[in-house]
Amino acid sequence: MQLVAGVWLAVAWALTPAAEEPASDFERLAVAAHQARESGKLEEAAARYREALSLRPEWAEGWWYLGTLHYDREQYAEAAASFRRAAELNPKAGRAFAMLGLSEFKLGRHTDALMHLQHGRRLGLGTESGLRHVVLYTAGLLLLERGEFAQAQRILDELSRDGVEDEDLTIALGLAVLGILPNELRPPQLELVRRAGTVQRLAADRSRIKQALEGYRQLAADYPRVRNVQFALGRFLLANHYDDEALVAFNRELENHPNHLLARLGIAAILARTDPARGLPYAEEAVRMAPRLPEGRYLLGLLRLETGNVASAIEELETAARLAPTDPRIQFALARAYRRAGRKEDAARAATAFQQLSQQDAAEP
Repeated sequence: MQLVAGVWLAVAWALTPAAEEPASDFERLAVAAHQARESGKLEEAAARYREALSLRPEWAEGWWYLGTLHYDREQYAEAAASFRRAAELNPKAGRAFAMLGLSEFKLGRHTDALMHLQHGRRLGLGTESGLRHVVLYTAGLLLLERGEFAQAQRILDELSRDGVEDEDLTIALGLAVLGILPNELRPPQLELVRRAGTVQRLAADRSRIKQALEGYRQLAADYPRVRNVQFALGRFLLANHYDDEALVAFNRELENHPNHLLARLGIAAILARTDPARGLPYAEEAVRMAPRLPEGRYLLGLLRLETGNVASAIEELETAARLAPTDPRIQFALARAYRRAGRKEDAARAATAFQQLSQQDAAEP
């Protein structure tokens, strides 16, 4: 998915000097830069923008336009420097942060790129769909590289819902569904990955859930023992309230791969609602396998609360809150546990934190 040159240049801008007084050197240069850019004279436009910025370095729009000119000509280091300056001068400009992130991605600065792309999304990218789609796809790829498959899938699902048709997107979604790092994809896996991505594209569209269900079931039937296929089916079933079938799929994944951490957590999550005592060993084993995973600590705390071990539940949930301080579910469970223990002030504090975090989640793009 390539960024179409100039898609972000739709913002109208004009500078008209007052008729009754002569234009300043800066104004003349700014107008000349704008006219050269509009005429496609990119080298001249860049030169004029640089001259204008030497006279008025706090001109945020100038840094923005200069950055776009550098990006169009694949001068990514210069583009990053210009977009960084634009973002510093206008810290609420989501597009400047997003373009900074795209420039850093091209330079291989992937940690900074993901940080700035996500920050740009939070601030807002405007109405231009081209920029939004490239930002989403690039952020999804960067999350895949980090092994953050669930978050990558959520972002890539947005592109599917927007109707983006692209083979690269299908492959990226398949990698997210199956938990495969991009650099570990091998040719024999490609057909499976493509099929998984195609099914997930259906799943992202709420009007095609039945087709997605058939697709996931067929995928699991055709690849019954491949790692993460049964888990992917179970996760889809759980998300769509087929809890009994999801439990079966997670158990099949564990039969195939006894060390599968996330299948254990899936079972624990289902049994937390139906049979907490039976779910407790799955959460305990998950925490032994990954003691710093917030989801495991959260589920173990929840299950201990449901089975009456309030003190231990609070300990686990407090650990989960330290590991994942922005997860509202943990604060909600903590409020319940504190109330059960008679700790009214702590319960009120956790309830307030839950409300604040829930509002922040609702405001996220």
